[in-house]
Amino acid sequence: MTNRVSLTQFIIEQQRGLPEASGTFSLLLNNIVTACKQISHLVNQGDLIGVLGSAGSENVQGEVQKKLDIITHDIMVNALNWTGQLAGMASEEVDSIVTIPEGYPRGKYLILFDPLDGSSNIDLNLTVGTIFSILRCREGSDPTVEDFLRVGTEQVCAGFVLYGPSTMMVLTTAHGVNGFTLDQDIGEFILTHQAITIPEETSEFAINMSNQRFWEPPVQRYIDECLQGTGGPRQKNFNMRWIASLVAEVYRILTRGGVFMYPYDLRDPTKSGRLRLLYEANPMAFIIEQAGGACSTGRQRILDIKPTEIHQRVPLVLGSKKEVERIVRYHLEM
Repeated sequence: MTNRVSLTQFIIEQQRGLPEASGTFSLLLNNIVTACKQISHLVNQGDLIGVLGSAGSENVQGEVQKKLDIITHDIMVNALNWTGQLAGMASEEVDSIVTIPEGYPRGKYLILFDPLDGSSNIDLNLTVGTIFSILRCREGSDPTVEDFLRVGTEQVCAGFVLYGPSTMMVLTTAHGVNGFTLDQDIGEFILTHQAITIPEETSEFAINMSNQRFWEPPVQRYIDECLQGTGGPRQKNFNMRWIASLVAEVYRILTRGGVFMYPYDLRDPTKSGRLRLLYEANPMAFIIEQAGGACSTGRQRILDIKPTEIHQRVPLVLGSKKEVERIVRYHLEM
């Protein structure tokens, strides 16, 4: 291939059309890329370097941590805390926000991230990834938790990196969605998937069927109609997928359409959902909408939710626009 466009070149060329751009954002993305390359290397090495298995601890959500959950969190923090582009960070793996150490300059951005999404898959050699969301912040001072509690429409960038057979970064800066594949020989992410769009309709859904008995009636109705196939009201056959990795589910939808659901269920009425709003649902919703899809709790657009806490959970329905709209309609008719 000739005239291949690197991620760095792509971002710089986008910023040339923005008179107010200072280059700080490009530097921030480059540092995120550096961290993700390190994570990709560790994931690929796995048991060869002893990084698989349980860490014997739990994160703030009470989930058992893998060794790589902790290692990847540290990689992200150490790659970004000294650079001068960030005012603060928030991670799935720690309770409170991560402040910039004394002696380092404060920047104008905030980042929220899940350093290793789908880590329950890591010991099975299945796909995992990193998800991140970037917000603007006041410059020169340490942010408070309130600075992070912003609606998803205020994101300036969202992305995820997929550590699979190849390492890929999917990115939006509110100007469409593009995918970049890591060329291991030269150490650069190369533009391979330009202007990604999601088909409006689909015949594929992803949901954890083991939770079916706990679903609300609108979700029961939707899945039942899909399972009836050509003999049911949808008059077509559907395929079901479930990978238990949000990055993999979203990437599949971006490439061939579909709908992913982790809906509210009745197992524990005190929990409003499974996935975290600020560093899972919001960045994925931003990407999905920029690619022409839709993202909702079933009752409310994800990007319109005003957060109340860093680790807030929400139900999540995302994917092909017409299917998500149908699921929302079923909730409103409930």
